[in-house]
Amino acid sequence: MDIANLTLTLNPATAGKVRDASATQAEKEETLRKTAQEFESVFIAEMLSHAGFDKALSQDSGFGGEAFSRMLVETYAEGLAEKGGFGLADQIYRQLKGQLK
Repeated sequence: MDIANLTLTLNPATAGKVRDASATQAEKEETLRKTAQEFESVFIAEMLSHAGFDKALSQDSGFGGEAFSRMLVETYAEGLAEKGGFGLADQIYRQLKGQLK
């Protein structure tokens, strides 16, 4: 999978930046780093949800509580990813950095 396909999957707006021939290497690397971090954030949120974290937060709180707990899980996941997460974003970045042209 090339970096343009990865970014298109996660964020169509950033895919064009990676494919843009006029973008500098530094801009492409920054876009790649942000996309890798977004991917790790989504991954962490899914792990927390499958572990039942969102259901534990919304227990007996109805539909509004379920929506709030999902947003809270996503916020926690973003915070974890920004602080380094599991290192998945770094691995993705290093793996795909060589494919930037």
